[in-house]
Amino acid sequence: MKVAVYSQYYQGKSLQAVHDLLEVLHSNKVDIYIEQAFYDATHSDLKHTDTIHSYSKLDSTYDLLISVGGDGTILRAVTYVRDYSIPIVGINTGRLGFLATIQTEAIKDAITHVLHGNYKTSERTLLCVTTNPENETLLETNFALNEIAVSRKNTTSMITVETHLNEEYLTSYWADGLIISTPTGSTGYSLSCGGPVITPETNSFVLTPIAPHNLNARPLVIPDNTTIRLKVDGREDQYLMSLDSRIVTLTNATEVTIEKANFKVKMVELLDESFIDTLRKKMLWGEDKRN
Repeated sequence: MKVAVYSQYYQGKSLQAVHDLLEVLHSNKVDIYIEQAFYDATHSDLKHTDTIHSYSKLDSTYDLLISVGGDGTILRAVTYVRDYSIPIVGINTGRLGFLATIQTEAIKDAITHVLHGNYKTSERTLLCVTTNPENETLLETNFALNEIAVSRKNTTSMITVETHLNEEYLTSYWADGLIISTPTGSTGYSLSCGGPVITPETNSFVLTPIAPHNLNARPLVIPDNTTIRLKVDGREDQYLMSLDSRIVTLTNATEVTIEKANFKVKMVELLDESFIDTLRKKMLWGEDKRN
């Protein structure tokens, strides 16, 4: 079995989790590949280095990618996995860990189960974006697992986001920005701006305005086969667009088109896990001390 390991943090809890993970992988005689930057930063501290390789890109020969960190680490790992259908396992050394569900104390048992095929996968829809005129930064990595958002730059003034759905005019949001979220991203930025939680299997996106001054502007759930077109205007000549944690600067003359990506990513879940269970445990969903 060929397994890729990805992490961004080199000290403390994450590094100890990587050590524990590598011990499990080594004892199961797995071919181990560590992302190049992380390998360069940690290889002097690692054991069994004669059996560990590094990678800067992935391909379809990998059987699994294991992400060590928080949910943000998984979002970055997706840029390596791309459309190769490599299942992603998340070990949580961050805070909430909504995507990274394996806790550090359970690494040995959980990873052993995964290596023996005792798991299920949840296929997650992604967004992709194109711009007119083209932006070179987006030509290779134009997709996002959680959300794509446009927001103001270098100003405290609001921006206007003219929004069309399948070429039909929806509205012009007067706000700090607009989030277009997948079901996976519905528990992230969108939720903190008042958006709904959407279960991963739902074929929908949600448009969530960021601090809108249109007082009747509310989050809007739309079918995920909708083409979304945005045109931004404001006092500044530029605005920001984020794809998960990656940010690009666009001019107001740039038109943005957002659609469902033509591939999905596979998130690994242990057999006793479910989205509903995670929602209840991590988000304390509906918890009421009176009960």
